[in-house]
Amino acid sequence: MSKFYDELVEGLNEAIAFAKGEDVGARVHVIKVPAIDVAKIRAQTGMSQSQFAKSIGVAKGTLLNWEQGRRKPTGPAQVLLAMIARRPSVVAELLRAA
Repeated sequence: MSKFYDELVEGLNEAIAFAKGEDVGARVHVIKVPAIDVAKIRAQTGMSQSQFAKSIGVAKGTLLNWEQGRRKPTGPAQVLLAMIARRPSVVAELLRAA
């Protein structure tokens, strides 16, 4: 096949081996995001639930679930919320610039 295909297959095989616990020489980077208190973070922004949900691109129901502890933000949402916790004006500043 092509060189790209061969490299892709090799990478996938390494990923499978790593997932099985085999030592494939992979470098693992662990990033710890602090615990998130979504209601507190939103309060720091001075926004309503609807405004805040819209500003970070999630449904209001999702925000309510986070604030009431039924669900926890993960992935990019967790990182964005951690950023807002450190600087509540970051979303407004970025959206103004756009």
